[in-house]
Amino acid sequence: MRGSGIIDDLQARGLVHDSTDLDALRARLDAGPITLYAGFDPTADSLHIGHLVPLLVLCRFQRSGHRPIALAGGATGMIGDPSGRSDERNLQDQATLDRHVAGITPQLERFLDFADGPGQARLVDNRDWTAAMSVLDFLRDVGKYITVNQMLAKESVRQRVNSDSGISFTEFSYMLLQAHDFWWLNEHRACELQIGGSDQWGNITAGIDLIRKRSGRGGYGLTVPLVTRSDGQKFGKSAAGAIWLDAARTSPYAFYQYFINVDDRDVERFLLQMTLLPVDEIAEIMAGHDAAPEARTGQRRLAEEVTTLAHGDGAAREAAAASRDFTKAALDLSVEDFEVLAAEIPTTEVSAATFAGRELVEILVDVGLETSKGAARRLIDNGGVYVNDEPATAGRRLGPDDLRHGRFVLLRRGKKVRHLVVVQ
Repeated sequence: MRGSGIIDDLQARGLVHDSTDLDALRARLDAGPITLYAGFDPTADSLHIGHLVPLLVLCRFQRSGHRPIALAGGATGMIGDPSGRSDERNLQDQATLDRHVAGITPQLERFLDFADGPGQARLVDNRDWTAAMSVLDFLRDVGKYITVNQMLAKESVRQRVNSDSGISFTEFSYMLLQAHDFWWLNEHRACELQIGGSDQWGNITAGIDLIRKRSGRGGYGLTVPLVTRSDGQKFGKSAAGAIWLDAARTSPYAFYQYFINVDDRDVERFLLQMTLLPVDEIAEIMAGHDAAPEARTGQRRLAEEVTTLAHGDGAAREAAAASRDFTKAALDLSVEDFEVLAAEIPTTEVSAATFAGRELVEILVDVGLETSKGAARRLIDNGGVYVNDEPATAGRRLGPDDLRHGRFVLLRRGKKVRHLVVVQ
């Protein structure tokens, strides 16, 4: 898929939200390889699955012969993007940022090819060109080219300005920092295209304007939609929090389970946007899935593909095997089975004193299977909670008789969502 064919592929996958002149971008891509970048602010020591869409777009461009740059935002991460937020971020210190950048770096490297060659990917940190700038340099070389009117036109900034909490000058300046990143990469790495989520459109166009006004050159921008689930939740979030790419935060098994349990309405879109499978192959998968949705063939293929991308083929096979192996009842599980299960599904360790005699609704909230006691009671009343694979009843309390092998209790929400409690 050479030249502008990558644009056709992105459109077929529903991955073009906003863009500068697409005809001009197509002509530029047909003229030869382009250097492009996407930024990933280290707000945690791991990326989550919400980052996969822009990261895979970089990967798609590289596979089409272009040169991707993954930017770890060590500088912009100190400020925080106000997009999508109603309040100010907590500022991170240098040591925390260093730890976060070190955490996300190998995750970025998993998706891109950094081997020597014409399409070699590069990993950069915007602290390298931002930290040494003085305030006067920044105001002279960046601030003078971008108007306050332009910054206030950004929806997320305007909402914060009109809110009770307002917006600090620190976060207000985030657009200038990101615009300067694009200018610097254009000046020093010949980078012509920036991609990002749809909430980055104002920041991207500010960078294009800065390149034009300061250097007299052109630039291109393209955003992908912020993927949400059919229930309206932002993709990458669950009731218990983010689904992380770091196996220490979200095990490959739990990662696999997240995708194998997605709604039927989300399967095709996620296959198109979250995997590298060809569009025509996805159409074949969906034809089989639609013919027998109860077999969940679409979800299984989705879980296998995304888990392989994030954790490797071996981890994906183990997660799939664990998903099949632990279908037998909790009463039949050996100590060894429970110990393996503890490494594969969400697990909470509690003391015997904390466990004995507590209401089940409290434990469901504590381990993240429900968000409140009221919701937990409703779930139990509707027959949606199981203790050691036995249906739970209203007012249920847990005690020593519920412990398998003296220390394990397997909780289940619905048909698929399991959580192991280990009593010390």
